[in-house]
Amino acid sequence: MHETLGLLLSSIFDPSSPQARKIVGLDYGFIAAASLVLLLVVGLTLFITIRYRFKKDDTEPNQITGNRRLEILMVGIPLLLVIGFFFWSLNTMSAILPEHGNHKPDVIITGHQWWWQATYPGTSINTANEIHLPVGKKILMQLEAADVIHDWWVPSLGGKMDMIPGMHNFLWVTIDKPGIYEGACSEFCGQQHAWMRIRVIAQTPADYKKWLREHELNATKPTDTLAKLGAALFMNASCSECHSIRGTNANGMQGPDLTHFGSRQTMLAGMMDNTTKNIDKWLTDPQKVKPGAHMPRFIFGADSVHALAAYLKQLK
Repeated sequence: MHETLGLLLSSIFDPSSPQARKIVGLDYGFIAAASLVLLLVVGLTLFITIRYRFKKDDTEPNQITGNRRLEILMVGIPLLLVIGFFFWSLNTMSAILPEHGNHKPDVIITGHQWWWQATYPGTSINTANEIHLPVGKKILMQLEAADVIHDWWVPSLGGKMDMIPGMHNFLWVTIDKPGIYEGACSEFCGQQHAWMRIRVIAQTPADYKKWLREHELNATKPTDTLAKLGAALFMNASCSECHSIRGTNANGMQGPDLTHFGSRQTMLAGMMDNTTKNIDKWLTDPQKVKPGAHMPRFIFGADSVHALAAYLKQLK
């Protein structure tokens, strides 16, 4: 399994965008208010327990009735808290979910069972699972679902957003600094929901432009004998009916685009490191590696699997 992802996500308390900082500020406010209420309740409980503990004469404590000031405090303070947090929440929602107007999305993310598709309008780039974004720029993400309801959530970059079939939802994000930000689908979407990880790779504007240029190119052609054999197998088997590789006859739309598959650090939506050994394991028996995945098992011999793995690994 991929060691750096494991079962951990980045934390909401380590915000890396203005949107995330708005959310964590509200969280801290809730935590502070809840802590004060907890301390008050615990303190009063302890006071009453000690002050009016059992006595031999079984004396009842004095009963307080008709204390208007106490009643106003008991009702008024919680009401003020509710009103305050209501308007604070509205302000936070307005900051992280502003109207997008006529602004075209910078990236379109589509949730599939169980992987992420990323397309970049104005380019020919159609990639999967590792989402590259520039830092320092306000990015509009369009979020969609291809099959069932999914939910986009990268804790340190901001809010969650449902992805609903037939609907276009939007989310703004401005990333502070380069790095890798981890997240996951947070709406149960089937058997492999737990292994539908998100990996946002934030780059400097220069590195991001370089990435765009490189990924607009067609797939590299195989040069060694084993990879050439793998390419022939890929095109002649059913692989090309489900997957696309630009610059070849593979134009399938059911599975992830593999044009630059070899340049990705992980595979299977963050489940495994992208190594030749793991590609071999996946192609040999997909259902054993990721039960329920829509990748069928093909009866390839070991030599054929090695050839396919060699071809896919050199697609950079």
